[in-house]
Formats: sequence, C-alpha cells, structure tokens
Amino acid sequence: MCRRHTAGFALVLSLTAACQPALNWREARPDGAQVVAMFPCKPELEQRPGMGLAQCQAAGLGFALSWADVSDPTQVGPALKAMPRALATKLGQPLPAAQPLQVPGMTPLPEAAEYRLAVVGSTTRVAVFAHGERVYQALMTAPKDDPPAWETFIGGLRLGAAMAPGR
Repeated sequence: MCRRHTAGFALVLSLTAACQPALNWREARPDGAQVVAMFPCKPELEQRPGMGLAQCQAAGLGFALSWADVSDPTQVGPALKAMPRALATKLGQPLPAAQPLQVPGMTPLPEAAEYRLAVVGSTTRVAVFAHGERVYQALMTAPKDDPPAWETFIGGLRLGAAMAPGR
C-alpha cells in the first residue's frame, strides 16, 4: 500500500513541477524610465543622460526595455519608425507589417506598433511606443517564439497616470 502511495506521490510531484512557470514575473519600475513593466527576472539597469535600458534573461529568453528622450516633439513619430527598421536591418530581415499596439498611458501615435522578426534559430519581437517626448522599445528574443511570454511582457507595461497601483 505504501509503495502505491509513494508512486502516486511521485507522479503528483512531477506533474506539479511540470506546471510550474519557468518565468517568475514581477513588477519593475526602472529608475528614470517613468514606466511600470513586468519582467520574468530582475532586470539590470544601464543609464545615461536622457536614455536607459533595463534587461534580463530567463528560461532562454531575453527581455529588454529601452527608452530615450527626443528633444523635438516632431521627431517622436520618425524615431518610432526608425527603431524597428534599424533592428530589422541588423537582423538582415525585411521589416514585417506592423501590428497595432496599445500600452496604457502611451501617447496615441500611428507609429506605435509591434513586430515579429523570425530568423533561422530565433524570433525577436519588438514594440515601439511613446509617452510625450520619450520613446520606448520593448524587445523579446527567443530561440523559439513564445507568444504567452510576449503577451505578459507587453501586457505589463504602463505609462503616465496608468502607472498608479491597482491599474
């Protein structure tokens, strides 16, 4: 009888371990970024005047959120267009069609969008958006596309008044 319970207990433990999320999501508020983000690991922060980067790696996935201030408000839209283009060029890929993006608190701009770039052996997802004169780029790299991780990462972003707790 004990042997049967032991085998059953081992099965329950293995099933429970299989159901444990590989990514441990937590809220992050990188200093100077004026954004709330969900990261699956504690991000490392790099900053220079007017720009910054928060990034981490978990379960073989890379996550990054960068921001930069644009001194001329008329250049916010062009900056949002240039960021994914530069990434696609770096990856040697054509820029795919933009997908609509909505981040709570973002400045509504037609250039705010998300993209999925696939190259042999990896997928990169990128989203660009702005709040006032600050532009943001969220990025996830993975050996294989992970839509739920991307949705959690993007869905956890909040700017401006939407940063208040409970939103």
